Amino acid sequence: MNAPLPRKSQPPPVSPETELQRQPVFRMPVLAGERVLFPLLALAGFLLLWQAGAAWYANDYLLPGPAAVLLALVEVGRSGMLLEHIGASLYRFAAGYLLAVLLALPLGMLLGWYSRLHRAFDPLIQILRPISPVAWFPLAVLWFKIGDLPAIFIIFIASFFPVLLTTIAAVRGVDRIYIRVARNFGSTDWDLLRKVVVPAAFPAITVGLHIALGVGWIHLVAGEMLGAQSGLGYFIIDARNFLRTDLVIAGMLLVGVMGLILDRLMSWAERQVWSRW
Repeated sequence: MNAPLPRKSQPPPVSPETELQRQPVFRMPVLAGERVLFPLLALAGFLLLWQAGAAWYANDYLLPGPAAVLLALVEVGRSGMLLEHIGASLYRFAAGYLLAVLLALPLGMLLGWYSRLHRAFDPLIQILRPISPVAWFPLAVLWFKIGDLPAIFIIFIASFFPVLLTTIAAVRGVDRIYIRVARNFGSTDWDLLRKVVVPAAFPAITVGLHIALGVGWIHLVAGEMLGAQSGLGYFIIDARNFLRTDLVIAGMLLVGVMGLILDRLMSWAERQVWSRW
C-alpha cells in the first residue's frame, strides 16, 4: 500500500502589523517644479503674515515690515560691512566646527571600538556633556580674552559632544555579523575599521554631524555677542545698540539663510561620500 503523500506545509500566519509593513507606502506623485514651487509658496505666505503683523502693530520702529528690512539690508550691503561680518562668522564657525569634528570622530571611533575605554571615559563624558556652552562664556573670556578665540571655543564645545556621542553609538551599533565575516576572511583591525565599521556607521555618524552643525551655528551668534568686534552676532548687537530694529531682523534672517546654505552643503557632501560606498 502506498504511503500517503506528505501534505504541503502551510506558511505561518501573517499578523496585521506585518501585512501593513509589506504594503507599499503611498506616495503622492511629484509634480514638475514642485521642489521650487512649494518652498516659494511657503515663503510668500510667511512674508504676507509678516507684513500683516507689521501693519497691525502700526509701529515701524518696533516691528518693521519686509520692505523696510530689505532696504536696510541693501544699505548695509552697499557699505561693504555685511560681507566682512559674514566672512568673520564663517571663519570662526569653520575653525570651531572642523576642530571639533577632527577630534570627536577619531575619539568616538576609539571609544566605540574598545569597550574598556568606553567604560572608563563614559562617566566623564556624561558629566561634561550636559553643561551648556553658554556656561563656558566666563571662562572663555578669561582664557582667550576678546577676539576670535572665545567664539571659536564656544563653537567647539557646542559641536564636540554631538559628534562624539553619535560616533560612539554608531560604531557600537554596527552589526557583529559583518565583523565576524570580515575576520573570517583574515581582515586586520585597520582594514576592518576602514572597510567595514566606518561605511556601516556612516549614516548614523552623519546625524551627529548635522546636529553639531546646527548647534554650533546657533552658538556662533551667542559667542560673537560675547565680545567679538565683527560677525553676524556682533552685527545684531550693534544694531540693537543704535535702535535699528530693521537691521536686527536683517541680521537674524541672514543667520537663518546662512544656516540653510550650510545644511544643504553638508547634505551634498554626505551624498558624495555615500556614493563612493
